[in-house]
Amino acid sequence: MYKQVSKLIVYREVGEDSILKRLANIFEDFDWYKENVLSDSSAFSASKLAEITDKKHISKESLITRIYTEIKRLLDLSTDYGFDDNLWHNYLVFVMITNENSFTLTCEKVGANDGSVNHFAMNDFAIFKALFDFDFSEIEKELGIDCFSTISNYKAIVKKERMYNYNVSEKVRNLSKKLETCDDAKGFFDNITEFYNSYGVGMFGLNKAFRIRNVGDKVDIYPINNTENVVLDDLVGYEIQKKKLVDNTEAFVYGKPANNCLLFGSAGTGKSTCIKAIINQYYDKGLRMIEIYKHQFKDLSTVISMIKNRNYRFIIYMDDLSFEEFEIEYKFLKAVIEGGVETKPDNVLIYATSNRRHLIRETWNDRNDMETGGEEIHHSDTMHEKLSLVNRFGVTISFSAPNQKEFFNIVCELAKREPSINLSEKELCAEANKWELSHGGISGRTAQQFINYLAGRSEK
Repeated sequence: MYKQVSKLIVYREVGEDSILKRLANIFEDFDWYKENVLSDSSAFSASKLAEITDKKHISKESLITRIYTEIKRLLDLSTDYGFDDNLWHNYLVFVMITNENSFTLTCEKVGANDGSVNHFAMNDFAIFKALFDFDFSEIEKELGIDCFSTISNYKAIVKKERMYNYNVSEKVRNLSKKLETCDDAKGFFDNITEFYNSYGVGMFGLNKAFRIRNVGDKVDIYPINNTENVVLDDLVGYEIQKKKLVDNTEAFVYGKPANNCLLFGSAGTGKSTCIKAIINQYYDKGLRMIEIYKHQFKDLSTVISMIKNRNYRFIIYMDDLSFEEFEIEYKFLKAVIEGGVETKPDNVLIYATSNRRHLIRETWNDRNDMETGGEEIHHSDTMHEKLSLVNRFGVTISFSAPNQKEFFNIVCELAKREPSINLSEKELCAEANKWELSHGGISGRTAQQFINYLAGRSEK
């Protein structure tokens, strides 16, 4: 195995601490162990004795311990991503589709075009094919272990999808099954480059949504493992609002001019649900979402520079966006949306939700043009400064609270999706009326919470 992994070219940077590299080193030491410890040779040259002294740490027990350490790491990775059946195959596929290099990034953008790099890629796919078919029986026999046989025919404990990264798991397992049927490196090449062109490579190819965090002085983008699996039809009503959002997003996804979008209105009306549903609906068209919080606006320019050359369309999502008078983070946002020296890339849009129409808190003093005391002279200038932020969202969509009739309609539609609820429409509305009086008033969120309560009580 060591000789094979050492000959990788395109996929050479898999990480010295990776399971693959560590296992390769273990197999290198196992080969030495076979030759020098298990052999019948009784006489060694001085140089050989020196080598044996240098490698005296290599023993049957140490090899088994190191192997079990890597198997444990593989099991942990498999638990995180819900791998099953042949964990070794799943892991090798995971390595190939997360390795960002010049070849994989090119395939992500334009597919597998003719080029000299394909020669080196074919070399690597021949190695991965050999690793797929690697015979672990010898090492298991010599060391008296069976862990490689076990992970090659593994039956994972059934888990709920929310307990692991289902989106990644599904893709890895499906591609693994395809590669198992391939006879040669050409089959690997065709299937994997097709995957790159369809989904991309690395974390952006495998995941729908991301957040950012500061690691030292750097900004890191990391995936959200489990996103809510909602669709637009899950939101009852608001058809005009949903159509506006779909029209703008479709234009963006298909490379046409599109606008930044602000969804504003009453709490619990489905603004955030619409954004999540949009990401699910257009994920296979290359749409991705990066969620960012108000205190991170200073990093917006850095984030955009990190994603502007990728072959995806990114929505930078800001949930529940609003600012108090003393908060100045909105100035960073204004500069990024429009007005900075550098043009915002075509593959980036900003979608925000807010309970406030104008985002920044206003007071009556803001509307008095002249101030009788204090430092600010022209208050109308302050008001225009605050309104200029919302004006940079080309599409604004209002989500108003439902009236009582609309609320009852939402309750009845949601109840139809819960087989355990068997109340009549009249009984549902009566109970819903009692519920909303003591649980935050009329809204789609209140309706969903009421249905959750009824479903939980009936199952109990």
